This record gives sequence, C-alpha cells and structure tokens, in this order.
Amino acid sequence: MANINDYIQQLVGAAAGKVEIPADLKDQVLGGLSSSILGSLTQTVSKPGGIDQVKELLSGKADAATSSITALAGSLFDKNVLGKLNLGSLAPAISALIPGIMGKLSGFLKDQDGDGDVDLNDIIISLKGGAGAGLLGAATSLLGGLFGKKK
Repeated sequence: MANINDYIQQLVGAAAGKVEIPADLKDQVLGGLSSSILGSLTQTVSKPGGIDQVKELLSGKADAATSSITALAGSLFDKNVLGKLNLGSLAPAISALIPGIMGKLSGFLKDQDGDGDVDLNDIIISLKGGAGAGLLGAATSLLGGLFGKKK
C-alpha cells in the first residue's frame, strides 16, 4: 500500500522549496508541516462524520481550500510550530503552503490508483491508529521531538 505519510512528506518538501526557510529551522518547519497535516487527518477521522470527510478529501471530491481538514492543519501548524519558532515575516508565507499541499493531497487516491495497491480503508485504519502504533502517535512524537518534549 502506498504510504500517505511518505506522500505528505514529499508534498511538503516540494512546496517548501518555494519559500526560503532558514537552514537551522528547515527540519523543524518541514517536520511541523508534515505532522500538522497528518494530525489534521487523524483528528478528523476520530470525529463523527470525519471518516467521510477524509474520504472525500483524499478522493478529490472535497475542495481542499475550503475543507475543515485544511483549516485544522493550519491551526495545528500555527499553534505547535509557528508559535514556537521565530520566523518573523516568513511565517505567513510558510503557513500559506498548507492549502496548496492539501490540494495536492486531495488527489492522493487518483495519483496512486494506477498502482492498484491503494486501499482507502487501509489508509483510514492507519489514520485511526489501527495499524501499529498509529500515525497520530507518530505525528505527536515527531512534534515533541522537534521541540525537545516527550509526548
């Protein structure tokens, strides 16, 4: 199965090339973007009706720009990353990357469908934490590691 976490990291890396992020903060910013997007997906699937919202987003049926999942990703990034880093005038430009990344993520199933190995149910199960330690735990651990905190 295609790994949604890897795909998010690829999208973040590509989008971040459009903004000049200070070298000493780049890993924290990229990790924070990835974790915030992943966190928004995992939090959404745990809410009533959230699985359908995530399915609609990943299948391209929902408008990523107006999606509550995108808004949540931006909020998580602002709170957990930008609130802790001193990026000054770069902060809005970096935050502005999230809707574009989410827009590309909205085509995840279409992009991966040619492989024949993408199963939306497997993705939802992994987002809910049913596979291994769960992606929410991984995202939480990554954010904690970025800022020297344990979960």
